Amino acid sequence: MQNKNRNMLEGPLVSGIIRYTLPIIFTGLLQLLFNAADLVVVGQFCGSIYVGAVGATGPLTHLIVNLFIGLSVGAGATVAHALGAGDDQMVHRTVHTAIPLSVIGGVVLTFVGVQYSETFLRMMDTPDNVLPLATSYMEIYFAGITFTVVYNFAAAILRAAGDTKSPLLFLTISGVINVALNIFFVTALDMNVAGVALATIISQAISALLVLWALMRRTDACRLVLSRLHFYKAHLLRITRIGLPAGIQSSLFGISNVIIQSSINTFGDAVISGNSAAGNIDGFLYVFLNAFHQTALNFIGQNTGARQYKRINRIMWLCLAFSTLSGLVLGVFTYLFGPQLLGIYITDSPEAITYGMVRLLYIALPYFAFGLTDVATGALRGLGEAMAPMVISVLGICGIRIFWIYTIFQIPRFHTLECLYLSYLVSWVITFVIQMIAYHRAYRRLCSQSPLL
Repeated sequence: MQNKNRNMLEGPLVSGIIRYTLPIIFTGLLQLLFNAADLVVVGQFCGSIYVGAVGATGPLTHLIVNLFIGLSVGAGATVAHALGAGDDQMVHRTVHTAIPLSVIGGVVLTFVGVQYSETFLRMMDTPDNVLPLATSYMEIYFAGITFTVVYNFAAAILRAAGDTKSPLLFLTISGVINVALNIFFVTALDMNVAGVALATIISQAISALLVLWALMRRTDACRLVLSRLHFYKAHLLRITRIGLPAGIQSSLFGISNVIIQSSINTFGDAVISGNSAAGNIDGFLYVFLNAFHQTALNFIGQNTGARQYKRINRIMWLCLAFSTLSGLVLGVFTYLFGPQLLGIYITDSPEAITYGMVRLLYIALPYFAFGLTDVATGALRGLGEAMAPMVISVLGICGIRIFWIYTIFQIPRFHTLECLYLSYLVSWVITFVIQMIAYHRAYRRLCSQSPLL
């Protein structure tokens, strides 16, 4: 099989970044369509209460899953550094350590998710009329979560090697299957949220098997040979050193989002449904901006491994510029067409659409600010920094939001949805400023250690 690599170490950066990033964007959009299809189908055929049930599980599932998904960042970054340095043995051993790690992580998540779904949802003050539906969706979703974890690890390895097209192709196939199964299970078998959850895990199983097949068909150091799967201690530690802080950061983000979701739940069913639909729309913006995070991480990672430091700053600023432009255009578009977009999800509650527009105003419209923080985080990890992006993001984003909720939001005159959502923008801006200071310090330190400049 021909390896679909993109050379990140030479050639024009503008066109190279665009060609590398576009497949990541389309891949992320398809991945997001898994959950979007769930919401749209239950919204169209079952009602807004079912939208709220599926949407209410989002922050909680992300909190539980993100620790292991973060480890995939460590696997990708390690492979990128090794490829840049031309160390084939490190690439081989990292690949064959990462895949069994993903399987074990998925099994652990299945046990936790299935066993404690209802308990966690009750802790979030999920309304009684939503709780049984949300619990059913979450238990089935976690029964197949191993496929999601395996896919993310394998796709991270392919992207680190420069192949962003294969994950796109595989998710196209599984995404079409997901939509078809959603409609079949809900309309023909009357399975409501259980049907869309089952459709999701079947489609994710297909994408996981396809991406593993792609690794097994490669002819370079990234080739996966099942008989050689093994936990190489040094490589496991390296993956963990970079990935665990990323996973902890994502999980702590999840804690702040769970706290916010708990606050939203106190406003009632209409707010929950509107927030769930708008949050899913936000997710499409996230895909565009997070793609430049992945580009910054892998481009900077390979150039750091190859000690081509002169390209690193240009990569950083180009990713920031592309991310900002994308965020501004998409944020304005999303808000202007917000009622129509929300109407795709919600067909029986104008009140829920009104509340959804509040979220789009305060979060989607200025979403470009999140893109700045995400690119800066990717750049720091590409430089080999592990703890700095985690500490800054946790304190800057999670810390500020939690502080906001338990102080400012508790003041009666500020106990509103508008005030709650404003915590997002404040946390993004402050975090980005601190991240840029950390990036420039790390870059100068790296350059001072190299005799090649």
